[in-house]
Amino acid sequence: MAAYAHPETLVETDWLAQHLNDPAVRIAEVDYDPTANYDLGHVPGAVLFNWKTDINDPVRRDILGREAMTALFGRAGIDEATTVVLYGDFNNWFAAFAFWVFAYYGATRLKLLNGGRKKWIAEDRPLTKEVPSHRKGGFVAQPGNEAFRAYLDDVRGVLPRVKAGTFSLVDVRGPKEFSGEVLAPPEYPTEHAQRGGHIPGAKNIPWAQAVRDDGTFKSREELEQLYGAQGVTGATPVITYCRIGERSSHTWFVLRYLLGFPDVKNYDGSWTEWGNLVRTPIEKA
Repeated sequence: MAAYAHPETLVETDWLAQHLNDPAVRIAEVDYDPTANYDLGHVPGAVLFNWKTDINDPVRRDILGREAMTALFGRAGIDEATTVVLYGDFNNWFAAFAFWVFAYYGATRLKLLNGGRKKWIAEDRPLTKEVPSHRKGGFVAQPGNEAFRAYLDDVRGVLPRVKAGTFSLVDVRGPKEFSGEVLAPPEYPTEHAQRGGHIPGAKNIPWAQAVRDDGTFKSREELEQLYGAQGVTGATPVITYCRIGERSSHTWFVLRYLLGFPDVKNYDGSWTEWGNLVRTPIEKA
C-alpha cells in the first residue's frame, strides 16, 4: 500500500497519546459547535479554537486577518517551532478548515489527528474538562499564500478551462445540494444561498467519501480511485468548494497533502457567494 504524498501531515491517536505532555506540541480542538464538545471533555492539554470567532473575521465575510492570526497563535502559546495538532468533530471538518487557514498564513508544522475526536473517544482515550493556560507564543503570520486560496474572479476566469477539460472544479457538498434539490442540509437552515445548484462543469465528489466509518482517511489507492473516476487526477489544476469553505478545506487537504496534487486551491466564498450573485451562471443536475 503506497504511503500518502505527505504522511507527516497526519498523526495517529497512539502518537498523540505519547506526546500529550510534549512542550513542543500544541493540541487544538476545532468543532462545528465551538464549545459544546470541548466543554464536555477534550484531549488533555488541548486549546479551543472557535471557528466562528477565532478563525473567521468577526465583521467581514472573510477569514481572520494576518494580525489576528498572529494574536491567536500568541494566545495559544504557539511559536515558529511548535508542532500544532488539530482535531475536531464531524471527521475533522473544521480542523481541516483551521489547517487551511493556518497554512495560508505560513504555518508549516501542522498536523491533523487521523480520525479526529470520534476515534479518540472510540478508543476510550483520556479526556479532561480542564482548560490549559500557556505562555504567549511568538508565531508571526506571513502574508497569505494565494497558491492555497481561490476567489470569485478566479473561479469565473477558469470556467472556459473547466469546459475544455483543462481545469477541475470539485463540489464536495452532498448530491441534493449539488443538484439544487436543497439549498443547505437541514442541520444548517440559515447557511444557504438564494439559488440551488452548482458551478457549471463542477464534479460532485462529497467530502465524506474520503473517510472510513471510523473517521480515518482512506488509503492513497482508494482516494486515487475515488477522484480519478471523475477525472480529477492532479494532471490539471483544481479548485474545491462547498457551502462556506469548511468541507472543501477537508478535500483540499486530501488532494494537496495525501495525494500530492501540485495545484489545489480552496474557494472559501463557495456556494453562499456564488449562489447569491446576480447573473452568475449555475447548473442543476
